[in-house]
Amino acid sequence: MSGALGGLLGIVGMSAVAGILVTAAVAPAVALSGMAATNTINVFDSLPEYLSIDQLSQKSNIYASSNPDDPVGSRVLLASFYEQNRVDVASDAISQFVKDAAIAGEDPRFMEHGGVDIQSSFNGAVQTLAGGETRGGSSITQQYVKNVLIQKCEVMTDADAAKSCYDDATKTTADRKLREMRLAIGLEKKYEKADILRGYLNIAGYGGTVYGIEAAANYYFNTTALALTLPQAASLVAIVNNPVKFQLDRPDSETNGAANGYAANKVRRDYILTEMLKYDKIVQADYDAAIAAPIEPVITVPSTGCQTAGGSAYFCDYVTKILKSDPTFGADAEARLANFQRGGFDVYTTLDLELQGAAENSLNKYVPKTYPGWDVGGVVSSVKVGTGEVLAMAQNKDYSQVEQPAGSNFTSINYNTDRATGGSSGFQPGSTYKVFTLAEWLKEGHALTERVDSRVKANWGTFQDSCLGPQNYGTGFSPRNDGGEGGSNETALHSTTRSINTGFIGMAKKLDLCGIKKTAEAFDVHAADGGDLGQNASSVIGTNYVAPLTMAVAFAGIANNGMTCTPIVIRSMIGSGGAELPIPKSTCTQSVTPEVAAGMQYAMATTTTGNGTAASSGSRTSPKVPIIGKTGTTDSAKDTWMSGASSKVATVVGVVNVSGTFKNQRFTKLNGTQASLVRHLIWPQVMSVANAKYGGDAFPEATSSVINAVAIPVPDVRGKSMAEAKTTIEAAGFSFVDGGATTSEMPAGTVANTDPAGGSASTRGATITAFSSDGTGVTIPTGIIGKSETDARTTLTGAPYSFTVAKLEQAVTDKAQDGKVVAIQPGEGTAGRPGDAVTIVIGKYTAPAPAPAATEKNPKE
Repeated sequence: MSGALGGLLGIVGMSAVAGILVTAAVAPAVALSGMAATNTINVFDSLPEYLSIDQLSQKSNIYASSNPDDPVGSRVLLASFYEQNRVDVASDAISQFVKDAAIAGEDPRFMEHGGVDIQSSFNGAVQTLAGGETRGGSSITQQYVKNVLIQKCEVMTDADAAKSCYDDATKTTADRKLREMRLAIGLEKKYEKADILRGYLNIAGYGGTVYGIEAAANYYFNTTALALTLPQAASLVAIVNNPVKFQLDRPDSETNGAANGYAANKVRRDYILTEMLKYDKIVQADYDAAIAAPIEPVITVPSTGCQTAGGSAYFCDYVTKILKSDPTFGADAEARLANFQRGGFDVYTTLDLELQGAAENSLNKYVPKTYPGWDVGGVVSSVKVGTGEVLAMAQNKDYSQVEQPAGSNFTSINYNTDRATGGSSGFQPGSTYKVFTLAEWLKEGHALTERVDSRVKANWGTFQDSCLGPQNYGTGFSPRNDGGEGGSNETALHSTTRSINTGFIGMAKKLDLCGIKKTAEAFDVHAADGGDLGQNASSVIGTNYVAPLTMAVAFAGIANNGMTCTPIVIRSMIGSGGAELPIPKSTCTQSVTPEVAAGMQYAMATTTTGNGTAASSGSRTSPKVPIIGKTGTTDSAKDTWMSGASSKVATVVGVVNVSGTFKNQRFTKLNGTQASLVRHLIWPQVMSVANAKYGGDAFPEATSSVINAVAIPVPDVRGKSMAEAKTTIEAAGFSFVDGGATTSEMPAGTVANTDPAGGSASTRGATITAFSSDGTGVTIPTGIIGKSETDARTTLTGAPYSFTVAKLEQAVTDKAQDGKVVAIQPGEGTAGRPGDAVTIVIGKYTAPAPAPAATEKNPKE
């Protein structure tokens, strides 16, 4: 088929003639499908010839501000972005090498046919059906049509509809080919060849999220579409043929990587160069030089997208995710996505460039981007108390828009946020999560100085759970305290100050696990992967996987007197027409009462001073304002955290293991500093900037009833059975511990004594240890004092006592005590065993010295 006939097809007015020509082109496929030729004509005649080409996304801008009071005047551009990494360029901004490579490699008769190259389509179909090498027969115009149709599919938000649309746009069937041809013919009637070629090169995919020749030139070779060399142009056009197979940013690929000179791409590139020579697009010398040139990609951060935001890129990425997910920007996902792609707006964010700078600088100083054998992550999230505004969001990695970027220093995952907004599945927050058990403890009326059984033990027994029913974890749950800290009967306050695991497990034993979970959720805490929070006993000490930003929001809620405000990142947004657009608002909810929050603040403030676990951060923060905090360290120091807040700003800092094997941070150094201590260097640097800029007020005073547990009398259970004693002690509000057997005169198996003793006072929740009698004891009899030495010895050495008696003498001035027992050690009534040593003290009378003689007074006085 000659080019003249192909051109005729573009202008023929009779659809029947067009149908005949198309039928000839697709005859082999028609034959296989069983569709008659006459039917093909009718089908073609009924197809639409108009294809609407939607405008590509307009550029939108995201700004931060150095002065919140003047966001426009002090604005700093973070990034400009499209839905896809594309820069739509004019035809004269594209190298002629690119245009010639596309035509020679994909559609040699592009300038002659009217949208469909009948000869190429026919030959390709015959060759494919004959079992030879598969060869495409689509013209550039047809490919442009196909790309436009695919783009329409890609903006669909319904996954099933998008897949169905994509399958329909890419299926290898006669009806799809017919539709594509008809639309291509209609397109050629409407647009010039140069415009179609430009549109094709701007819309085509070049691998990953890279679309359009300008972005591809930037990304793969760090140049522009106009400055591409001949071999570079051919390599990029090669990618369009099969983006996954031929893209150049997988240096480790076995089939198309650096080790084999990007062999797959080179084969396709060299084919295109050969076709360019064949069709006189280049001369022999240029061809020889291009064929000999190695493929040497220079992967470069795209000029559009959040990569231009530098260290603020992950915050920028989070903003784009909000634009596509928040109902403020559209009633449904489809509408939001359409608005985002349409773009054309200026977004002014909540980012504080001073705080952000401190976060970035600290991470750069203390947490390397890569570490041998450890995928280390460093994160900082800061939230303004009372507003939910995200003031800082940084991490130690370099941002990439590519999902699987080259180089372990790059990632497209925002470690600070949930998976739904570009983040990960979260990290275990360790002991920072204990604050929610503390909140539930105070909500249920317990006081900070109330004690619990905080012994390390192999079996904690059954925990109450109003949602799932009582839970018994047996011997499989036996938490310990990392440094051996803590005693057997800790207060909630000291457990918070020193982060004592067994203290918080003891508190949880007196609470409802489901209640603790619900209290955490009241502070907007949720699983980063979108699932449910775990509520087992181990979750009390921080085994749920949550995002750092989530914890920053929760700590801001604690600092805000129990009022938690959901995070927001957009302060204002201006549309392309200059009008201010609606933006998401923070929703503030009273998570706990102000009285409970004051108790939490009181306890959490003790962690930041003295021997509190967060004292290292508190001591380094300047200027000084009142702060609250909580540290967290997961098993084997895999992840370490410092979370805290002033009354104005909350900040969470974490050094975490992102994936794979990890290092114990206690035995690992990052840039010369013990990894587990890095959090206490980063957090104060960020909060020092926050304190200087925002200040900080004193937290409200906690009430006495929140702090001080009520002292109640300890029941006297001597002589009772151990079972009866346990019931009595627990009914009185204490914890019962069996202290084992002791020597006592009480009947064997009954309670010999308790510690604290019966009749004394102690706080509710304190542990009372009861000791059972072994039945072998005796008590020192009463009435010994006042006896003569002989009588005392007779009594004490006789049955049933058989004590060994020692004697001491003591001077007395009362003659009646001479030779009598004035004291006994141990005292009367004291328990002991037969044969124990007893000392009696015998009085020895000493006559008092005579008084001096009186002196006569002077009668003259």
